[in-house]
Amino acid sequence: MNDTKNQMLIIFGASGDLTARKLVPALFNLFRDSHVPENFVVLGVSRSNLTDIEFREKVVLESEYLKEKVTVKDYGLIDTFSKKIYYEDLGENYDTNYEKLAKKISDLNSAYNTEENYIFYLSTPPNLFEAISKNLANQNLNDETQGFKRLIVEKPFGYNLESAQKLNKGIQNYFKESQIYRIDHYLGKETVQNLLVTRFANSIFEPLWNRNYIDYIEITNAEKVGVGVRGGYYDNSGALRDMFQNHLLQIVSLIVMEPPIAANSREIRNEKVKALRSLRIMRDEETIKQNTIRAQYISSNVGGKTINGYREEEGVNPESTTETYAAIKFFVDNWRWKDVPFYVRTAKRMPTKVTEVVIHFKAPHHQIFQDSDALNKDNKLIIRIQPDEGILVKFGVKVPGQGFKVERANLDFYYSDLEETNVMEAYERLLLDAMQGDATLYARADEVEAAWKFVDPILNYWKNGKDVRMYGYSAGAWGPENADDLIDGTGIWRNPGANLVDDPSYCVIC
Repeated sequence: MNDTKNQMLIIFGASGDLTARKLVPALFNLFRDSHVPENFVVLGVSRSNLTDIEFREKVVLESEYLKEKVTVKDYGLIDTFSKKIYYEDLGENYDTNYEKLAKKISDLNSAYNTEENYIFYLSTPPNLFEAISKNLANQNLNDETQGFKRLIVEKPFGYNLESAQKLNKGIQNYFKESQIYRIDHYLGKETVQNLLVTRFANSIFEPLWNRNYIDYIEITNAEKVGVGVRGGYYDNSGALRDMFQNHLLQIVSLIVMEPPIAANSREIRNEKVKALRSLRIMRDEETIKQNTIRAQYISSNVGGKTINGYREEEGVNPESTTETYAAIKFFVDNWRWKDVPFYVRTAKRMPTKVTEVVIHFKAPHHQIFQDSDALNKDNKLIIRIQPDEGILVKFGVKVPGQGFKVERANLDFYYSDLEETNVMEAYERLLLDAMQGDATLYARADEVEAAWKFVDPILNYWKNGKDVRMYGYSAGAWGPENADDLIDGTGIWRNPGANLVDDPSYCVIC
């Protein structure tokens, strides 16, 4: 286990929702489980006029988010934890002189002996990243002569390739790439990380992980909710930017990547970048038209309740062409994955909330057990990322009785079965990794840019191309009717339920 040095976490945008909802509960869990160092302090920074006491009440003592996380035995720790949290008001603007902030940091460093080890967490809009970095550098708060200095930045990291490159350059003017941690909370999920272990630690999968044995791969990210109060933001983003470019392409990179030389951050991230660069970029309009589907949810009745369509949501342009459903078919140009199609979809207002990866294996070359009902009875490896996190293998068994009728049985594993194991939530894991200087689960600059290079032509076609279609799907449905047309042959999307195992099967165990 890596060493966690004495340090200070400085959160910019600390009066915002993310700090109270995600960061402070994650920090409390790390504190409760003795993962933070003895000399550890948190400094919240924003433009709100708050005292230390008022900030502690907002994010700890009176926080509804934290109350959801604590048990009766934790209450004695709340007060102790809250005393490690301080606040500094920047005034009206983040682009200002940080001399007063630097003095507060210096005073807390002396009081808590944090050894000038600082992490700056930028929970702010991306257009403030460069200004904050510049003002920190002006106070030598990027200087690692004494202690480490790390910068965590939240998504979205860019609106397209050009803006991502500009953001990278802006931050890199003041912080070295080795100091920059681009956070993607999806990579903090245990089942996402388990993709690497499933692939590289098991001889029953590693030899099969290629074009010789895998027919196709599908990834589904579905959300039951609509855009809610985020209509204004979402209408300028859309499903492809909001989920596919970052979260889902990160998952793709873990599936596609070659075995790294070693299990360290540099080698793993090197292979992820190579994987993203190997995605076949669709440049001509006809290819993009044939291999992508975009759609919006429309009003429908779900469970006796009328659900608004996307264009009826608050903050959304009534004539919006922003997609809430995106499905992409693409290929990977390397030896391992030649001619293996990847199908990835993401959407809002689906029947359930779920994210999963499905590996479809090829049928045996010589089939002696013919089955007229063979559709959807291929061998599958299903990795459920959320909810009901676990792994499911579907394989053939004989149905009891005469003849050789084959049915698919399930072999499954659930993280919830690990009663003695505390599975960290995403932000807990990612914050602890940053504290320990482990950047494995953080995106590198070239990784972000490689993802945008793949996505940009699709976005440009959807915005400016000829004969671009926007389909509709009823809220609560699995997307537009033509969604299955994207999948080659007789294939159809696996529409998962809330539970990992959601279909009948035969299995004789005695």
